[in-house]
Amino acid sequence: MSSIISFMLLVCLISCTTARDSSREALLVTIGIGNGNLSKGCNDKHHNLPFKLNCKLPATPLANEVLKFADQRLALVHPIIQKFKSLITSDPLGITQTWLGSDICSYKGFYCDNPPDNKSAIAVASIDFNGFQLSAPSLDGFLDQLPDIALFHANSNNFSGSLSPNIAKLRYLYELDISNNRFAGPFPDAVLNMPGLTFLDIRFNFFTGSVPSQIFTQNLDALFINNNEFMIHLPDNIVNTHIFYLTLANNKFNGPLPRTIFKAFSLLAEVLLLNDQLTGCIPYEIGLLKEAVVFDAGNNQLTGHLPFSLACMENLEQLNFAGNLLFGAVPEVVCELGKLINLSLSDNYFIHVGPMCRILIERGVLDVRNNCIPDLPFQRSVEECANFFAHPRFCPRMWSYNYIPCYHFPSSSSIPEMAPSP
Repeated sequence: MSSIISFMLLVCLISCTTARDSSREALLVTIGIGNGNLSKGCNDKHHNLPFKLNCKLPATPLANEVLKFADQRLALVHPIIQKFKSLITSDPLGITQTWLGSDICSYKGFYCDNPPDNKSAIAVASIDFNGFQLSAPSLDGFLDQLPDIALFHANSNNFSGSLSPNIAKLRYLYELDISNNRFAGPFPDAVLNMPGLTFLDIRFNFFTGSVPSQIFTQNLDALFINNNEFMIHLPDNIVNTHIFYLTLANNKFNGPLPRTIFKAFSLLAEVLLLNDQLTGCIPYEIGLLKEAVVFDAGNNQLTGHLPFSLACMENLEQLNFAGNLLFGAVPEVVCELGKLINLSLSDNYFIHVGPMCRILIERGVLDVRNNCIPDLPFQRSVEECANFFAHPRFCPRMWSYNYIPCYHFPSSSSIPEMAPSP
């Protein structure tokens, strides 16, 4: 009976507390529950109080925080970054967990610097997402909205969609690498309107259609568009180019090797044309690639003889014509190139190699397996070679295949005409 009376008095005391003593904590102290017991009661689901405590939820420190940025330019891109973050569907490495707060320069993958137009300002100048394995349906609304970006590297992720035409407005962007993703659609023509772009890497994606010839005359040092699904003839109207590294491999480029491009690309250090669908004969103008270190046109359908002009490519270390339809003798002058490390002519129909070439075979430099050379091992069968030569293949201007432009200095009237490609 006494316990019932005590409980009723407690309820009356709570309901009659005045505004002067309205604090729940003060009330509980009054009835014998101290601060320690209050805290314990709020956190303890098994407290013995005969009534329910109306405990306040702990305040979150970021709930009412006002973000302060080191520069207004950072404040402008913050919502853009956060919107992109919300679109990311997979982040196995937990990269975006660092994309919190106002210190954007400490976000993983983001790098700040002073923009060219204001050396006292701070802006997002470069992004390096290489290998982050992020997934997002598009970069639209992100990359094209970063006005001060100079470098954007995002290879080996799972970004898809196509590139927004608005990237042409990025006046400082000079390196763009979106390789090894899932981008699709036509060639991103917006890059044609970016004169400051010097490095373009869109390889290992799903781009299709044609490649505009203008891209070869841009102010690019490196152009990597291999391993897509482009399908065009190589352009034959290029006058000059700045490109040093060119990879067109593993696409569906078809038709002959245009004679004019070798003069235009005379400064190229690396040319990769393997696994395309190139046809026709190799023009002697290939010897104009005097700076080339690597030339790879393996696994195409090129035919005819190897031109002697290859002897002019004195910097060559790797030369690959394996897997074509070439025949005749392997030129000794090619085997005399002093820097060759790898000369691959396997899977063709060559019928003869001279003493210098045989030395390279012994050294493991020259590979002529699966040809039609009678006294060497690992060659095609007699029947297979006979079937090939039963269907003669002819190249125009056969006399030019013995011409070595770097060995002679003829007058302009005696220089061989650059005839149309076969």
